[in-house]
Amino acid sequence: MFDAHGAAAAFVRARRSAGSLTEYPGVQPADLESAYRCQDAAIELWGDEIVGWKVGWIPAPLSDTYGTQRLVGPIFRRGLRHARDSQSTDVPVFARGFAAVEAEFVLELAKDAPPEVFDWSAESARRFVKAMYVGIEIASSPLQNINDFGPAVVASDFGNNAGLLLGPEIPGWETRDLEALGCETRIDGAVVGRGSAASVSGGPLAALAFALRCNARRGRPLRAGTLVSTGAVTGVHSIAAGQATEAVFTGLGVLRCVAIPMTPVA
Repeated sequence: MFDAHGAAAAFVRARRSAGSLTEYPGVQPADLESAYRCQDAAIELWGDEIVGWKVGWIPAPLSDTYGTQRLVGPIFRRGLRHARDSQSTDVPVFARGFAAVEAEFVLELAKDAPPEVFDWSAESARRFVKAMYVGIEIASSPLQNINDFGPAVVASDFGNNAGLLLGPEIPGWETRDLEALGCETRIDGAVVGRGSAASVSGGPLAALAFALRCNARRGRPLRAGTLVSTGAVTGVHSIAAGQATEAVFTGLGVLRCVAIPMTPVA
C-alpha cells in the first residue's frame, strides 16, 4: 500500500541532502488525493514558509485518467528569487535529479480567499488579483525523470518545484490581450520555445481559479500576497547545472538565470 508519510520523509531527506533518487521511494500514489496527502506531509517536514503555488498542466489522456487538467505544488520562501534588472540570477537545481525551466506569468493575490468558498471561475478569481508578473519556474526534483512517472508522482514531490524567479510587474495586465503577452525562451543562447499567455489553457486566470479551488478543498485557502505561477507558456525545458536561461517577454523585459547545483539544507 502507498505510504504517504514514508514517501514524504524520503523526498525531504533527498531534498535536504541535495541528493537524487533513481526510483520512487516505495509504492507510487495511485491518485492525486493520495499524492496530496504525501505533499502535505512533506510540507510539514520541510518546515519553510509557503509563499506561493505552482500550477502544472496534465495533458490528455492522463487528464482523463486523473479527472483534472492541472496540479499544484508549493513554492517556499527559500526558493524564491527576485530578478535584478538585466542581471543573471543563480537558481539551484538538483544536479543529479531532474531539472527544467518554465517561463510563466505569475499572479499575486490582493486579499485572503474565503475558506468556505470551494468553487472558483476565472472571473471570480480575477477580483482577488493584486498584480501580474513575469517569472521563471524552476522545476526540479531529486527523482530522476520524475515527469515520466505521471501526475500523481509529480504532485507528491512538491509538484516538481524547486523555486521561482520573479520578474517585474506587468502594468495594465487586465486590459492586455493574452496573445500580446508573448515570450521566447533561450538556453545557452539557442531558442527552445515560443508562446504567450494564451498558451496557458483558459489563460492565467483559469490556472489561478484551479489553485484557489484545489487548495480550498485541501484546507489550504490562499492568502493575500500568495504568488501563483500559472503554467508554462513556451514549454518545459530540461536544463543542466551550468546552463543559462533567458526568458524574453515581449515588451516587458528579459529574465536571466544560471542553474547551479543545489547544496544541502540544514
